[in-house]
Amino acid sequence: MTVEVSYWSRILLLSVGVLATSAAAQNCSYILQGPNGTLQSPGFPYGYPNYANCTWTINAEEQNRVQLVFQSFALEEDFDVLSVYDGLPLQGSLRTRLTGFQLPPPIVSTGMVLSLWLVSDYAVSAQGFQANYEVLPSHTCGNPGRLPEWNPAGDRCSAMHGDKASVTAATPGFFLEGHALLTCHASSGKTYCLSWDFPLPSCRADDACGGTLRGQSGIISTPHYPSEYNNNADCTWTILAEPGDTIALVFMDFQLEDGYDFLEVTGTEGSSLW
Repeated sequence: MTVEVSYWSRILLLSVGVLATSAAAQNCSYILQGPNGTLQSPGFPYGYPNYANCTWTINAEEQNRVQLVFQSFALEEDFDVLSVYDGLPLQGSLRTRLTGFQLPPPIVSTGMVLSLWLVSDYAVSAQGFQANYEVLPSHTCGNPGRLPEWNPAGDRCSAMHGDKASVTAATPGFFLEGHALLTCHASSGKTYCLSWDFPLPSCRADDACGGTLRGQSGIISTPHYPSEYNNNADCTWTILAEPGDTIALVFMDFQLEDGYDFLEVTGTEGSSLW
């Protein structure tokens, strides 16, 4: 399901993605083990092949988990997909499906196996992806990662249960969108199943707005909030959920110029235009 949230007050902003040409068709399968390593799509960084069907299975020893950190990511949006599995590549272990040109946040498995499956279609391809993996003790949440333009406080390699990671601006002219403080906690009372309590925040320029959002939760705000937004702004946020999931949008504050500035919310399933 996809929900789009659009805000405007009389101007249009456009963005353009550049795609690369594809290489020859290729099937591939890799089994990775060891304390750390690097994996990348075939042909990276010159473009992955059409009809690609490639899997990577990363194995760790018992009492360990696997952290995956993407260094580069570019797939033809909605047509070429990288599926990440928390375990072997089976339907019941699907963790997330990645596509497009946004760098995904780090992923940490709950067990000792993490798998990836890349499928591309018959036509356009892009640069592909490259990621580093690292085996971590099962009592850690892993590094929340160094997102573009942002520095995790302390730059720790891993965070222990109960520890916190603070994300702050590293470049003037950018602001934080999301939660600035993350806490490593146990899921469902199980100390061996740890995760960060909120999705990693994103970096956005002061004069930019909109974007594509994924994850279990997040925050959307107008530019410069809680200060006044600019005149002549046009912002669209697209929220993506896994098939079968629903999206709840809860407003914490709402002030727009009555009769002139509008917020429109639309959904892709059923009668969902408000």
